[in-house]
This record gives sequence, C-alpha cells and structure tokens, in this order.
Amino acid sequence: MEADSLNSKSRLDQKCLVRKQFKVCLSLVISAVSQKPVLDDHQNPRLIKDLLQDLSSTLCILIRGVGKSVLVGNINIWVCRLETILAWQQQLQNLQMTQENHGLTLSDLPLHMLNNILYRLSDGWDIVTLGQVSPTLRTLSEDRRLWKKLCQYHFAEKQFCRHLILSEKGHVEWKLMYFALQKCYPTREQYGDTLLFCRHCSTLFWKDSGHPCTATDPDSCFTPVSPQHFIDLFKF
Repeated sequence: MEADSLNSKSRLDQKCLVRKQFKVCLSLVISAVSQKPVLDDHQNPRLIKDLLQDLSSTLCILIRGVGKSVLVGNINIWVCRLETILAWQQQLQNLQMTQENHGLTLSDLPLHMLNNILYRLSDGWDIVTLGQVSPTLRTLSEDRRLWKKLCQYHFAEKQFCRHLILSEKGHVEWKLMYFALQKCYPTREQYGDTLLFCRHCSTLFWKDSGHPCTATDPDSCFTPVSPQHFIDLFKF
C-alpha cells in the first residue's frame, strides 16, 4: 500500500511538473508574440525562435515518449497544437528581415577617405581589425606604405636592421616587421591630450587647455609628462 501511494504521488508530481513546464513555455511564447509581433515589425525573431523550439521539443517528448498517461485531453488535440507550433516555426523561417536605411556607412566612403582613416591609426591591431570590415578595407589595410609609415612612427632605423624581414622578391615585409618589432621594443605612446609641465611656473597643465606662462619664451619651458612620469611625481 505504501509503495503504491509513493508511486501514485510520483506520477502526480510528474504530471504537475510537465504541465507546469508546458504552461510556462506556452505563456512565454504567447506573451512575447502578443507584445512584439515578429511577423509585422520583425522584432525579437531569435527570441521567439528559441521559445518555439523549446515548446516543440517539450510537446514531442510528451506525445512520443510519455504518452496519454500524462497528457490531459485527446491526443489528437495535442498533435494539432504541435502542428500549429511547427507552422509558426516555418513562418519565422521564411521571414525576410528588412534593414532600415540609416544613411551612409563606412563602406560607402570614397577610397581616399578610407585610406586617410587607416593612416590615422597608430596601432597595428586596429588596422587589422578595420581591414576585416569589407574587402575594400582589407585591400587598403595590406598596403606596404601604410605599414612602413607605422614602423617608422614607432621604431628607430637601427631596430629595423636587427629585425629585417624580406619577401621572396626582396621586398621589405613591413607588416611582419611591425609585429616582430612590437614583441621586442615598446611602441610609441600616443594620447588624446598631453600633460605638460612648465619649468618656469612649476605648473602642470593640459596641452589643449594652454597655460598663461609669464616667461619670455614659454614654449622652451614646457616639458611633456608621460603617465609613468606623472605617477613618479608622487613617489617619495
């Protein structure tokens, strides 16, 4: 008797758990679809696809695996519900996403402007990353002159001689040299604004903000201060 009671309780808990799971999943789909009509405004299609997939998987388990002992009502009704869910999934599968026109994109810029953007980057990895945006930018990012200028900006000529990399045709591989030199030597620091120290007035100031120095030749009194030098000022 006690064993039968435990089995009955286990089956009842299983029924409640499965029904609750199905109810929650179905409620999520209905609420999501009603609030964000995907077929009309194309919002949240991935979310709805995931919810429908979970719902169809749960129904398939109930219909094929567990059987009529768990499902409440006629099995044909549940099969019809499953077919409805599969129809929803097919509608989402056939949904054609439309993109709004927000004006010009980076790829729409003329070549000389794209080239100008690349030449203003001071980090090699930024150039590589930007080159992955489009085939045009990839071609521009492989320009030997671009990488030569980048190497000359960060490293000295003596360093070039120590890590010279030539191609089979005898050309300097500036891109490979840049990353090889980067492993051996620190790159040149570059900041949006420079902190300066006025030796005449003993004052720190930002370069863009300026400083009303009273010296006859103020520019000769200004010394750039790197972040590390700024930290060193507080050392005792």
